[in-house]
Amino acid sequence: MVCELKAKERAGTINPIFTCQPAGAQYVSIGIKDCIGIVHGGQGCVMFVRLLFSQHFKESFELASSSVHEDGAVFGALNRVEEAVDVLLMRYPHVKVVPIISTCSTEVIGDDIDGVVRKLNEGLLQEKYPGREVHLIPIHTPSFVGSMITGYDVALKDFVSYFAEKGEPSEKINLITGWANPGDVTALKHLLEQMKVEATVLFEIENFDSPLMPAGNVVSHGDTTVEDLRGTANAKGTIALNRYEGGKAAQYLEKEFGVPAVIGPTPIGIRNTDTFLKNLSRLTGKPIPESLAWERGIALDALTDLTHMFFAEKRVAIYGNPDLVVGLAEFCLDLEMKPVLLLLGDDNSNYKHDPRIQALQKNVYYDLEIVTNADLWTLEDRIKNQGLELDLILGHSKGRFIAIDYDIPMVRVGFPVYDRAGMYRHPVVGYAGAIHLAESMANALFADMEHKKNKEWILNVW
Repeated sequence: MVCELKAKERAGTINPIFTCQPAGAQYVSIGIKDCIGIVHGGQGCVMFVRLLFSQHFKESFELASSSVHEDGAVFGALNRVEEAVDVLLMRYPHVKVVPIISTCSTEVIGDDIDGVVRKLNEGLLQEKYPGREVHLIPIHTPSFVGSMITGYDVALKDFVSYFAEKGEPSEKINLITGWANPGDVTALKHLLEQMKVEATVLFEIENFDSPLMPAGNVVSHGDTTVEDLRGTANAKGTIALNRYEGGKAAQYLEKEFGVPAVIGPTPIGIRNTDTFLKNLSRLTGKPIPESLAWERGIALDALTDLTHMFFAEKRVAIYGNPDLVVGLAEFCLDLEMKPVLLLLGDDNSNYKHDPRIQALQKNVYYDLEIVTNADLWTLEDRIKNQGLELDLILGHSKGRFIAIDYDIPMVRVGFPVYDRAGMYRHPVVGYAGAIHLAESMANALFADMEHKKNKEWILNVW
């Protein structure tokens, strides 16, 4: 029996799990109030990412493109950035923050976005927009390395390092959520409220779930302000829920401003939520209230109703964002399930040093394969050609056809989810997230039992 961490055998990618770095930077930018990012590249670098956001959240988001064409690829396209900044500032007088997000094409041709930012600060902003608060921030996210996870981590660190400013100490903590859903942020804010802890949430994205109002549509956008970002340097501490989605920013604040950093674990399931609350209590000195012990008990009761009878020994494949995948695997183990295949969609060399993965390698008593730089063909190949037997798949909507073709129940979790309604409203973190995940998995298994007429009579006497 072995838990093996290895890279995908093939050089090419078939049906990727992730999209590219600029997508992660764009996700960070839409979490900041009065911010519209300019993606320096072809229009598709914005169009297809906005499509993913709109598919997942069923909302529209504001992102801009420098719209580089063939002539820019030959002669350079920094003039497109200058035009884009000018047009954006004219059309959106409320905008304060404009990240310039590079792409593979503009990185390959060598466009100097740092230089053009200096030029605009000394020229256009002084001449045409004097006295207006505008922050131009170059963010390097070449698409030919890393993934949307890397892009998120890089962009968040760039924003924090640009704005963080030492001032009077604050009683707040910084809570870096990572690539979260509005439902996750709501659940996390509930835990903070119960603990009576004030926090700067990076990023405050509850408004991604926007209302329809009599006055017209509300544009979805995050509520984290410039002042919030400046104040991160004065917090009592930083909790980054995910190692690979915000870890760089937490480490920066600790190194530059002495703000203590706690990185992970992602609070998926009971034990990881317990650890999150203990970390919160240790940082702030606030006790964990009885109300949360009560919520924990409700979650434990819900899981106990399902675990031994329905989850035990069920074989699971999981793919998606690395912190999510590892957190889900730990949760499945706690539910007596067997995660047998974990697919991490990029080639981050730090995976082998991840203490959570090392713990899996040390403690798992059955064969578990963890594949880095994986794609969704890796999952299909294991099922189709290598005889992998699965009871359940956990992942985002891009893997839905594998579940359909091989008649395996699947629970949608992660990003993007576009073939199930309202999944972004439901948390996967905290005690509420543990209940939601467990009941979603159970209901998927119940539907499969009925569909295949496999011991479905049990549901009559359960």
